Amino acid sequence: MADVEQSPAAAVGHEIRARHEFRGMRSVEHYFTVPLDHDEPTGGAITVFAREYVSAAHSEEAAARLPWLLFLQGGPGGRGNRWGSLGGWGKAAAQDFRILMLDQRGTGLSTPLDRVTLADRGSAAAQAAYLEHFRADSIVADAELIRKALGSDPWTIYGQSYGGFCALTYLSFAPEGLREALITGGLAPLTGSADDVYRATYQRVAARNEEYFGWYPEDRKTVERIARHLRAATELLPDGVPLTVERFQMAGAFLGGNTRVDSLHYLLEDAFVETAGGPRLSDTFLEQLQGVVSRRSNPLYALMHESIYGQGQATNWSAWRMLAENPWFRPDAEPLLLTGEMVYPWYFEQDPALQPLQEVAQLLAAKQDWKPLYDPQVLAGNAVPVAAAVYTDDIYVDRELSLRTAAAVRGLQVWETADFHHDGIADDGERIFARLLGMVRSATR
Repeated sequence: MADVEQSPAAAVGHEIRARHEFRGMRSVEHYFTVPLDHDEPTGGAITVFAREYVSAAHSEEAAARLPWLLFLQGGPGGRGNRWGSLGGWGKAAAQDFRILMLDQRGTGLSTPLDRVTLADRGSAAAQAAYLEHFRADSIVADAELIRKALGSDPWTIYGQSYGGFCALTYLSFAPEGLREALITGGLAPLTGSADDVYRATYQRVAARNEEYFGWYPEDRKTVERIARHLRAATELLPDGVPLTVERFQMAGAFLGGNTRVDSLHYLLEDAFVETAGGPRLSDTFLEQLQGVVSRRSNPLYALMHESIYGQGQATNWSAWRMLAENPWFRPDAEPLLLTGEMVYPWYFEQDPALQPLQEVAQLLAAKQDWKPLYDPQVLAGNAVPVAAAVYTDDIYVDRELSLRTAAAVRGLQVWETADFHHDGIADDGERIFARLLGMVRSATR
């Protein structure tokens, strides 16, 4: 039987459906009913799911007195982490906090968003209008309603990657809800266009390719062999769709971290098997690659990725346009370079999970009147303690752009380090979290 609670904040529904205890932690499953459009709260509602994690070292009575920490996941389109036990930064945070792991709207157990559910919204224009409510400003408005529904004082937020972008939005539009903010690999540019971001991204990814092939020179030959093979032969992914050179380039997603980069080598070493008819790509390789090149589990990422840089102007497929300035990333280039998190219009032609959303994606790319995601004036007068880890060689969130943002936020403390890449909190999350928390706490003494 579910525990049902009614929030005093804007009549937000709050339902607790399950509680569990295992491996040294307790979890509570929270479902919140929030407006689809926070500017028109009576115009329809969606569900936002969040899972609470607490260390079992705290009694239930003691845990109820702990302050809340809200974790904002990377993305867009990434659901909150599912933990089997407390480790890394979660282990460190659970000493002093109740952790709320948010499934940002449209992800995980929140009201689902994919090619099937979007079709229920009607025309492509209606679907695009619906998706306008799935950016950082709406996520932050959800979080504030949830905080009030939980009866929390201003809480601590921890934003990784896109979660850091959301943290800057939080600091812009609802700083009264924050005690302090921690950000890792997520200082978004406050102004400018998506073109600025992708110009920097291409340079970073090119440098990371060079570094990687310096470690594994044999993989340079394997990448070229795969590209030549795909130009001459048809290879089908497990979903039955032909693998193209440009989709193979998406394997560069592994280049974005220290904890994942060596997995690229293990993927490539499985590439070929010898057959009576000559070399073919192995089922092992194709099965692994399927999970990299498909957006079936997170279509929101492909649909909304460039919109996270949209403020008062269209993005117009920025990464695709910037490719013209970086022709060495073209699929016919030799030597072939692997790409990163860029989203291209052909995604919606070659990925079966995205094909029904092609017109919607085009409408979003052409949208010119995106609302502001940040308030530079508020950030310039910021009074909330903020600490951010900036990774010197981060290929997805550029160092120079990050430091420019840091300088524009009053009181923001930067810890720059070359020890980690974009996935730093998966590498040594406990140390990173403790360092950032110590920085914001020292600022308030």
